[in-house]
Amino acid sequence: MEYQCIRVYRPESNPRIGAVQLNRPDKLNALSLQLMDELISALEAFDADPDIGCMVLHGTERAFAAGADIDEMADADSVEMLLRDQFRKWERIAALKKPLIAAVSGYALGGGCELALLCDMIVASETAQFGQPEINIGVMPGAGGTQRLTRIVGKALAMELVLTGRFLSAQEAYRLGLVNRVAPVELYLEEAFALASLIASKPPIAVRLAKEAVLKAFSTPLELGIEFERKNFYLLFSTADQKEGMHAFQQKRLPQWQGR
Repeated sequence: MEYQCIRVYRPESNPRIGAVQLNRPDKLNALSLQLMDELISALEAFDADPDIGCMVLHGTERAFAAGADIDEMADADSVEMLLRDQFRKWERIAALKKPLIAAVSGYALGGGCELALLCDMIVASETAQFGQPEINIGVMPGAGGTQRLTRIVGKALAMELVLTGRFLSAQEAYRLGLVNRVAPVELYLEEAFALASLIASKPPIAVRLAKEAVLKAFSTPLELGIEFERKNFYLLFSTADQKEGMHAFQQKRLPQWQGR
């Protein structure tokens, strides 16, 4: 499939990584409706590909994504936005089974910040800036910013960021647990691919069920989350990879994962 707003590839360093680059540099990768349709299509294709173990989403050094495409919304009314329901599609990204890493450099603002937060992990360059500045154009976050950001940084800081529109630097985001690591601009994408390669080297079914269990912690009480975790743990004892992993450990050799 040919895309107009994104670039899809597998890095030479590891063909088990599916990479997607947001590719509207003249608009600082503003998240147009077409871009989001293309992005979801590409990510779902990687998610269904048994040869892919992990995915990486990135923009350019200047901008991951500077927000939604305001030109598509400026003159819309409430009914039009309700019927368009453009953020409903984003739930398909949240439903991806394989891990998705955001590699963020430069601006990750508004919808761009929300898209990064929708990913499972974030590797940031030293120039990365995160923020929800929608208040400055008369609206508020609409793609999960008030919810995911609050769960990560807490009520007080999330309230400040959403109500003032101020940005977080990469180092602030790292201290708050918003990002996994910070790297120099020239190395941030390589660092994201290294993390993706490590994950892609693990048993695929265990990775999938472990991701599901971690995400449950955001949507269930502790008791239900532990119950879900325990069921997934038991379920993995029906996989060939569990037998291979434990036998390899006993025999002091590297496991050979089969993905089943």
